[in-house]
Amino acid sequence: MPVVAINNISRVNDDHGLSSVLSKINLQKPGVPGSFSLHYFSMFHVVLYQPEIPHNTGAIGRLCLATGARLHLIKPFGFSLDDAQVKRAGLDYWREVDVKTWDSFEELHASAADGEFFFLTTKTSRNYWDAAFPEDCYLVFGPETRGLPESLLQSNVANCLRIPMQGTRSLNLATAAAIVMYEVVRQRRR
Repeated sequence: MPVVAINNISRVNDDHGLSSVLSKINLQKPGVPGSFSLHYFSMFHVVLYQPEIPHNTGAIGRLCLATGARLHLIKPFGFSLDDAQVKRAGLDYWREVDVKTWDSFEELHASAADGEFFFLTTKTSRNYWDAAFPEDCYLVFGPETRGLPESLLQSNVANCLRIPMQGTRSLNLATAAAIVMYEVVRQRRR
């Protein structure tokens, strides 16, 4: 496969606001350790349900930009999106992050009829690596201090996933998001 240098990729929004992402992009640079090739790179979604901590949202926004994911934020937030901490954590990338805000989870869910939702929680036994993430998947993370509502978990038991851990009851939200987001990317490289 020939190596193509890409200096600038523009995102194009369709009528549904979904970013078009090129497939079969080769980001591998000859002789550059650590570069990689994404043979199949398609849209997936990260949902933060009522996020409370601005720097976690900023860091997750930066992860979304790095992986080609769209970030969905469900109100209410524990901060303003204009908050300097959100922008600081997202660095100068925040303006490039594909972000959509929603008044409720139900509003997002109704607009994503074809998508499959996965709910990250400590209250299940199914590990995230046991899930096969389809093309149009949504990874849903709860607020930092309380997690996703029990009613949402109970109505979606089959799609609840966990990150196994020992010695702690939970991980930082941005860390947890990164772990699962890169599993989606890994599965799409097969």
